[in-house]
Amino acid sequence: MDYEVIYRSAAVYIFMIIAIRLAGKKELSQLSTTDLVFIILISNSVQNAMVGSNSSLLGGIIAASTLFILNYILKLGMYRSKFFKKAVEGEPILLIDNGLMNMENLESTKITEDELAESIREHGLENYTKVKLAILEVDGNISVISLDNNKLIQTRHKRKKMHKKYAGN
Repeated sequence: MDYEVIYRSAAVYIFMIIAIRLAGKKELSQLSTTDLVFIILISNSVQNAMVGSNSSLLGGIIAASTLFILNYILKLGMYRSKFFKKAVEGEPILLIDNGLMNMENLESTKITEDELAESIREHGLENYTKVKLAILEVDGNISVISLDNNKLIQTRHKRKKMHKKYAGN
């Protein structure tokens, strides 16, 4: 067995988990074309770091098996430990509470008021004053609950980055 491939694959896997975590959960909710290209290029760039000079079929199978096993162990650890899950995934972040925007949390998540307003409108609400709760979930979705008890709206919106140059402005 080629233990070097296992060690290299494990090191790359751990590095990628940490890098994605540091990049922020909001980036993972919906991939843009540039995000997809980035992920493909990253996977290509770390391939040699994982398998080294072993480009055989067995080397690829060992690297892939190592990644599957590490992923299983990571998910098992997150299932068994709330602390570990929080460290890997983070926590939901309150963006609106009873019609009041939490500006500190918007700033820390780098979500603009315009992006939040777009999400609220996509949930069928006119503006943030009609929102009981808006929460940035750990998967990057923004969940919105309406203040109107007669018209309870609980939907989820996949947050996507808005870029003026791509939006036609």
